[in-house]
Amino acid sequence: MSFLTIGLLVLAAVSSAYWLVASWCMVAFRRRPLDRAMFTPHVTILKPVCGVAGHLYESLRSFCTQEYPEYQIVVGVRDADDPAVKVVYRLMAEFPQLDLRLIVSDRPVGANPKVSNLANLYEAAKYDILVVADSDIHVGPDYLRTVVGALEDPQVGLASCLYRGIADRGLWPTLGAMFINEWFFPSALVGACLEGVNHAFGATMVCRRETLERLGGFVALAPYLADDYRLGQVVAAEGKRVVITRYVVDTAVTMATLRRLFLHELRWARTYRTARPVGYFFSVVTLALPISLLGIVVTGAAPASVLSTLVLLGVRLGGTAVFSRVLGLPVDWRQLCLVPFRDAFSLAVWAVSFLGRTVHWAGQRFRVDKEGKLMRVDQPAKDLTLAAEEIS
Repeated sequence: MSFLTIGLLVLAAVSSAYWLVASWCMVAFRRRPLDRAMFTPHVTILKPVCGVAGHLYESLRSFCTQEYPEYQIVVGVRDADDPAVKVVYRLMAEFPQLDLRLIVSDRPVGANPKVSNLANLYEAAKYDILVVADSDIHVGPDYLRTVVGALEDPQVGLASCLYRGIADRGLWPTLGAMFINEWFFPSALVGACLEGVNHAFGATMVCRRETLERLGGFVALAPYLADDYRLGQVVAAEGKRVVITRYVVDTAVTMATLRRLFLHELRWARTYRTARPVGYFFSVVTLALPISLLGIVVTGAAPASVLSTLVLLGVRLGGTAVFSRVLGLPVDWRQLCLVPFRDAFSLAVWAVSFLGRTVHWAGQRFRVDKEGKLMRVDQPAKDLTLAAEEIS
């Protein structure tokens, strides 16, 4: 056999082993108890919002119906003409007893538009336990009680949770949700199993006010693209624990075009590449299926190559079925048919991510330096819908 064939066989074997480990991690995660602690301090939820994409009304409403004694919700937009303002006023009328506030401010504290929004919201926060949650996150009524309960342990400095993608109808939302459910979610668990947890996920971050202020507040995070990674990194460096709770939230996947899906995933890829360059480079082993299929075309259909590719395909499809069941999603044969295309698309994004340091976010273009800091390179776009889909 040629060196190329041997290399492809090794890659397929390593990739198959990864997907088996990922499936085991997913099953182990599901078996963890979902603790609902009696620790229920007063809480402020900070919700930075831009536009109404991601089923904003339903997402925000799920935070208004929490089974929790006392909490405040502070929603922030940067533009008074943002259509999200009407959604917030609608919820204020629907839940007059709820401590729900709207902050409109375009004051920048750094290049990161989401963190600048959070910094403006923070000034209205009444309580010392802070929950930061993305605008497109949908939760159940036990969400607050579960995620805040992690801070009952004084050694826990930051709690976070993973999310599953819920797709709108259409090919591109389906592919976007597959990326979350079949790549991001299991890879996060594998990373936590092998390396421990030293970063958070922006879908939900829970911390004490003193923790945030000790690192310099949101202003200290504003220069960075991966603010969630940076916050977890600093908390872990202080000797406090960063934990992933058992709670899983839903995120709406609404990218209606190939361009929006590509730009969204390219931003994510370059974020990961900046935060963890070595791990990101070797993540290509998780995308071995299209490489193996291409290898058969290039090197010929040698029995060993065909067999290893078939084994990898079986493991990959089996993993998809396991992930769907763990996440409480139906196993759809049409989705299984999309797996090779999904992996090929991910491989293309992975390759393109090395060709530059520019990302599209919130209707703006930024350049990301080697430290993960942002620099805006042009003026903001006017399309709030596109901005909202890029910011989530």
